[in-house]
Amino acid sequence: MSRMTSKQLDVLFVNADSSLQAYQGLAKTYSAIEPPTWALLLAQSCRAKGFGVAILDCDAEKLSLSEAVSRIQSASPRLIVFVVYGQNPNSGTTGMIGASALANELKQQHPDLPVCFVGSHTSALPMDVLQLPFVDFVLLNEGVYALHNLLRTDLRFGLEAVKGIGYKTGDRREMRQPILNEPQAVVPQDRMDIDMPGYAWDLLPYRTRPLDLYRAHFWHAEFDHEKRTPFAAIYTSLGCTFACDFCMINIINRVDNGSSVDATQSRGMRFWSAKLIAGELEKLAEMGVETIRISDEMFFLNRKYYEPLLQDIIQRNLALRMWAYARVDTVRHEYIDLFKRAGINWLALGIEAGNQTVRQEVSKGSFQEVNIRAVCDKVRAEGMNIISNYIFGFPDDTLETMGETLDLALELNTEMANMYPCQALPGSPMYHMAKQQGWKLPESYSGYAFLSYDSQPLPTKHATATEVLKFRDEAWQRYFSNPAYLRLVETKFGENERANVEAMAKVRLRRKLLGD
Repeated sequence: MSRMTSKQLDVLFVNADSSLQAYQGLAKTYSAIEPPTWALLLAQSCRAKGFGVAILDCDAEKLSLSEAVSRIQSASPRLIVFVVYGQNPNSGTTGMIGASALANELKQQHPDLPVCFVGSHTSALPMDVLQLPFVDFVLLNEGVYALHNLLRTDLRFGLEAVKGIGYKTGDRREMRQPILNEPQAVVPQDRMDIDMPGYAWDLLPYRTRPLDLYRAHFWHAEFDHEKRTPFAAIYTSLGCTFACDFCMINIINRVDNGSSVDATQSRGMRFWSAKLIAGELEKLAEMGVETIRISDEMFFLNRKYYEPLLQDIIQRNLALRMWAYARVDTVRHEYIDLFKRAGINWLALGIEAGNQTVRQEVSKGSFQEVNIRAVCDKVRAEGMNIISNYIFGFPDDTLETMGETLDLALELNTEMANMYPCQALPGSPMYHMAKQQGWKLPESYSGYAFLSYDSQPLPTKHATATEVLKFRDEAWQRYFSNPAYLRLVETKFGENERANVEAMAKVRLRRKLLGD
């Protein structure tokens, strides 16, 4: 069932499906299916300005290319906006797998339908995206104001006056020239509730009840498949105050079209009011959603914003199962109990590397020296679970320092661990560094996916890309087959949940770099 509106459509927001290439054998059962957060934000923002909007989520509905093209054509929108974001740093680029395939097929069959792209990859490389033959427009940065103003035109005339867009000029399709207009501002802090007033949850497809086509991350549901649906994800803030070399999160804040701009030049955070976010969470609870991800990069950072929100959630007695992010050096011990009482059962800790020197180098020295073990002990003492995030293959990593990271992971033995190979993600300082140094970069969008067949991580100063990927995959297998870890899962979550983890660990990824 799809929530398509009967009103004349000004804009159809499309979330394409890239899951099979991005996750391989994990896609069918184990990977999450997340609501398209930015499509929801943009739809609600446009709807508040009086535009007719709809969302087509090909990932949730698992539509084939032909089915998706048919649905788009029958919706008859004035503008089709492919929203290519993701809740994980690389997802904006890996999302281009499905978005480019669908947009290309759409243009082949309906060449006159106007296609627009927006998202983190588009913000990182706007001219590259605009030059694709199936793209007519791009929105720079988050695109809120640019989209409103573009929709106020007839999509043909007056485009040169619309800040924050790229478009093509000329009559002959094969000869049109791409042009980037001057940038448009992002939504400022004092207009967040006004110009991005929440989420268009009612536009999402569902089978029998709202958000039942979406499923939580396996571990978020305590390795119980029954708890994974329905599921939602929400931002309470946008952006990050830090400037790590490997991250491109802040690229959607950019207000400079220069080709050498990276995410560190537009860092910063903007927040919605606690009242608006608590209201959105209450809407989800009323729809029967209990399992919710707080997608903020740094939720556990500014108590001026998280404390009143968590207090409001407690007062509304929403009974949610949530998880949130923190960097391991930003955790305030005195607030962990508040997090737990509000329903945040999992804290995702960005530990990144076991070697302090390696960690300091990629975080521009901003990473405070902390006792990681003490932080984990305190979080768990309050009854919360930890998912720890590690990255293998930073520029200064050796096989020995990567071994230190694995040793730390095994010692901490947290309830879940993510292990990533280091990628030069478009928009990150590391991407520009790789270009300058002539390091081999992926030749396809799927090459930027951590779990894909053709994943192409960076080499380090001391190890090849192949060695990095091999180390990461073997480290993951060692962690999830570790008897101490499996005992922890069984003790905390149950025998069936341990069996589910063991079944997940049997799904082997094929890797081109490793000769598969």
